[in-house]
Amino acid sequence: MDGLDSAVAILAGAIRAGTPLVFAALGELVTEKSGVLNLGVEGMMLIGAVAGFITTVATGDPYLGILAAMIAGAALSLVFGFLSLTLLTNQVATGLALTIFGIGLSAFLGINYVGTPINGLKPLAIPLLSDIPVLGPVLFTHDVLIYASFFLIATVSILLYRTRAGLILRAVGESHAAAHAIGYPVVLIRYLAVMFGGACAGLAGAYLSLVYTPQWAENMTAGRGWIALALVVFATWQPGRVMAGAYLFGGITIMGLHVQALGFEISSHLVATLPYLATIVVLAVISRDATKIRLNAPASLGTPFHPAA
Repeated sequence: MDGLDSAVAILAGAIRAGTPLVFAALGELVTEKSGVLNLGVEGMMLIGAVAGFITTVATGDPYLGILAAMIAGAALSLVFGFLSLTLLTNQVATGLALTIFGIGLSAFLGINYVGTPINGLKPLAIPLLSDIPVLGPVLFTHDVLIYASFFLIATVSILLYRTRAGLILRAVGESHAAAHAIGYPVVLIRYLAVMFGGACAGLAGAYLSLVYTPQWAENMTAGRGWIALALVVFATWQPGRVMAGAYLFGGITIMGLHVQALGFEISSHLVATLPYLATIVVLAVISRDATKIRLNAPASLGTPFHPAA
C-alpha cells in the first residue's frame, strides 16, 4: 500500500508540476501553428505571475488575479506582435528581447511583494470521481486551473483539427502567401494567435504564483518558459503530445524530490537540473529524425509576412 500511495503521490505531483508547462506550451503551439515563433514565453509567464499575485493581494480574489495575469500576458504579447508582425522585426531577436524585458519588469513590479502571504487556490475534489481508487486521487482532487488545463487541451485539439477556424490558422502557418491570396487576413490571424499564446503564458505564470507556490519571488518561473518552447518541438506540434511531455517533465521533477525524501544523498542543485537535462536529451533524440520535424513544423514558421509581396 505504501508503494501504491507513493506512486499515486508522484503521478498527482507530476500533473501539478506539469500544468504550467501545459498552459505555456499550448499557447506557444497555437502561436507557432500560425507561423509565428515567439521566444518571449518566459517573460510573459513572469509578467502573468506578478500581475496575478499583485491583483490577488489587492483584491483578495485569486480569480481576478488569474484574469489579470491573462490580460498582462496578452498585453505583453501585443508588444511582440506589433514589433514582429507590423514593423517586421526579426522574430527570434524580438522574442529574446521580450523575455529580457519581462524578467526585468516583473522584478521591478514585484519588489515590494516578496514574502507577502496570500490565500491561493485550494484543491477542489470532484464528488464521486475523487473516490475512485488510484484514478480519483490522481485526476480528480486538484485545483480549478488543473481542470481548466484538461479542458484547454481538448479545446485546442478540436479547434485546430475539427473546425474551419483551425484549418485557416494552419493554412496561414503553412503558406501565408497562399492564405493571403485567397483573402484571409494573415496579420490579424497571427495577432490573435500571438495574443492567445500570451494569455496562456500569463495563465501559466498565475498558476505558479497563486497555486503551485503561492507567493511571489523574482524569476520564479526558473526557466519553465524555455522548457515550454522545447515541449512544442518535442510534441511535434501536437496538443496531446504537449500534455504527455509536460507531465513527463513534471514527473521528473517530482521523482527527484521523492528520491531525496527517501534519504538518498543527492544534491538539491542536481535535482533542480534534472528537467533541463531531460529536455536536452529528448531534443537531441528528436533532432535525429529531421524528416518528422520537417513534416510537422509549420512551413512558414518564423518567416515574416509582407502583405505587398
